[in-house]
Amino acid sequence: MNKTVVVLGASQGIGAALVEHMAQIEGVHVIALSRNLVRMKSRFLQPNVSCYQLDIAKNVTKQLNAIHFSNPIDILVNNAGLLINKPFEQLSHQDFTESYQVNVIGIMEATQTLLPHLSPKAHIVNISSMGGFQGSLKFAGLAAYSTSKAALCAFTELFAEEFKNTGIHMNCLCLGAVQTEMLSAAFPGYVAPTSPSEMAQFISDFAFNNRKHFNGKIIPVSSSNP
Repeated sequence: MNKTVVVLGASQGIGAALVEHMAQIEGVHVIALSRNLVRMKSRFLQPNVSCYQLDIAKNVTKQLNAIHFSNPIDILVNNAGLLINKPFEQLSHQDFTESYQVNVIGIMEATQTLLPHLSPKAHIVNISSMGGFQGSLKFAGLAAYSTSKAALCAFTELFAEEFKNTGIHMNCLCLGAVQTEMLSAAFPGYVAPTSPSEMAQFISDFAFNNRKHFNGKIIPVSSSNP
């Protein structure tokens, strides 16, 4: 296997666990992208991991165009995310803007910019949330987060429709609670049933082995509420 994988939001949580998991697979080169370059370089010491700075909140296209992608990208995991837990009446314009920029606009801009670098049968996996999954239990305080993650689901369906005559597939995994730094900051004291490494293993398996079976699908991945 000779595969190139790009992971957005790779400095902590699920993204970091995913980089570490995929780096163990023979023949896989992982490109880790995050605004926290120092953290990534200190954590990812594997020779098959390359780290680059990407702040998904601004100038996404300019930043990505400065990176040299020597091989076609086989798997793109759009994992970057921002979770703001605040009562609806207290959410500011900046809260809404930052949530949508990180959770959906920046993801769309990154995908758009990386299109010329994708392999003919690339698999793009968007990481959304059960909070953005239609019909799921919703939680107070997550108006900015859940609606932006729902928009990411819609983007998945639209992209698959536009590119259905190509070999590029896009799917969306709506994750339940995973014990990450982001979850702990938003919900202090809550203990999630799933670890980042466990979820990373699932995402990796899905990304590598399920491209041909799914396209434009919104898939819930949760054993609990949340």
